[in-house]
Amino acid sequence: MKKSAKGAGTIRKKTVTRNGKPYTYWEARITTGRDPGTGKQIQRSFTGKTQKEVREKMQAAAVEINQGTYTAPSKMTVGQWLDIWERDYLGSVKPLTVLNYSQNIRNHIKPAMGAIRLEALDAPTIQKLYNALSVDHAPKTVKNIHGVLHKALQQAVKVGYIRFNPADACELPLMEKKEIKPLDEAATAAFLQAVQGHRFEAVYLTMLFTGLRRGEACGLTWDCIDLERGTITVNKQLQKVPNSPGEFHLVPTKNSKRRTITAAPFVVKLLKRHKAQQAEAQLKAGPLWEDTGFVFCNEIGERLSPNTVYHNYKRLVASIGLPQARLHDLRHSFAVASLRAGDDLKTVQENLGHATSSFTLDVYGHVTEEMKQASADRMEQYIKGVSNL
Repeated sequence: MKKSAKGAGTIRKKTVTRNGKPYTYWEARITTGRDPGTGKQIQRSFTGKTQKEVREKMQAAAVEINQGTYTAPSKMTVGQWLDIWERDYLGSVKPLTVLNYSQNIRNHIKPAMGAIRLEALDAPTIQKLYNALSVDHAPKTVKNIHGVLHKALQQAVKVGYIRFNPADACELPLMEKKEIKPLDEAATAAFLQAVQGHRFEAVYLTMLFTGLRRGEACGLTWDCIDLERGTITVNKQLQKVPNSPGEFHLVPTKNSKRRTITAAPFVVKLLKRHKAQQAEAQLKAGPLWEDTGFVFCNEIGERLSPNTVYHNYKRLVASIGLPQARLHDLRHSFAVASLRAGDDLKTVQENLGHATSSFTLDVYGHVTEEMKQASADRMEQYIKGVSNL
């Protein structure tokens, strides 16, 4: 007997008895290849109510086989693939990010679709999950969950478990843009007055006039500061160790991009004074001093907790009537002040460590619009000065 060639198939009508009643259907079988060990044919079956239905399924598979794009069906579930993805494909991801991924998988994705076969997962099923989550969760939360699922499914595409990413076709809830609230001139003046002599004065003023994030300021080390050239190199941040209360470690910056900021002379003078004060603290601490190299540290040289820096800031701004002010507002204040001072968008983007100028523009677009209007007003005054119109 001749053995069927790869891609060849047969169709037949079958009748079986279920619950005492005959049931008729059509079955197509197609040869998808041969077992490399035994040489035996590997076949796949398709069933349907009509001959036309199974023929179309068989022909579609035959085309994929001949084109080399055919993927054999797998019994792997979405939950099983997510376990593999977490274990094997997140080695380069920051620990805190891995923790967030794991929480979203455990709390939202697996309960909804963990038992579904990976190759059977489709866009409508995923969309139904997103719609359900939108009832009780903020759009940002849904977007984060989508980000985790999409990354995992995209990896499944790369390794050949599925042919395309079903999450591509899903629609996410509309995200409301958060209003940024930088300190205005009056609030900045009040803050500068209140922070004088505060134990974290150098931290807060450096953040306010360089745009450093909290973790970046707490992770800043003296080897990254050139007081002669007046530059600060930002290449790491202090981040909490997942599942370890009170434990922190140094990790790359948010976008893993190193950047160098040319600081204002005021900041350079501030850091020189702070370094001298730190040297005095080291002499006072004697053998208790830990030479960690951190720019901002406690009385014996140990790193500062970002949480401690945050809570002290909240008490400070509350004392001047700004209880709603956030520590991150210092960063926003720097960005807005830079733009209003005339810094070009690219410089502001690089100082902030944003991935693209378009992201910076998206966050601070309202400021640039105000600047455009101010420019138009200046031009109007110029025109009136040189003409009789």
